[in-house]
Amino acid sequence: MLAETICAAVSAAGLGVAAVTAYRKRFLAATRIAAYSLVPVALVMTGVVEWISGMVFKPSVWIGFGLLGLAWLLFMTTRVVERRALGKEPATAKAARGGSARESVAPAASAPSLGTGSRTGAAPAASAPPAEDFSDIEAILKKHGI
Repeated sequence: MLAETICAAVSAAGLGVAAVTAYRKRFLAATRIAAYSLVPVALVMTGVVEWISGMVFKPSVWIGFGLLGLAWLLFMTTRVVERRALGKEPATAKAARGGSARESVAPAASAPSLGTGSRTGAAPAASAPPAEDFSDIEAILKKHGI
């Protein structure tokens, strides 16, 4: 009963502000304010306010929300534990689970190539870093006055 009275008062005040705004020849803003001020009364008339107030003040609803939170927490905890356990698994367990005991890519395959490949057996020469061409970037910066 109190919630319905408060919603009616808020709507009446909003319609009063909308009327003052319309008097000042700001019709678009007045229409928007009137639309917002009619929402509380509409919620009371449809029964949404009664449903929400009934839901908020029932302890069983809060226990249900608590159980949902607990279920989510347990689910996330098991996911974290599972991910940590997968990283520490020995190679034999990975092979039994369907993975290969050997890595699929050789460790040296990801190492960068240090030479040009023209010399075989010789140590790679330390070359100077390539001259970087920033002319296109400079042109863009000059175009924008930077």
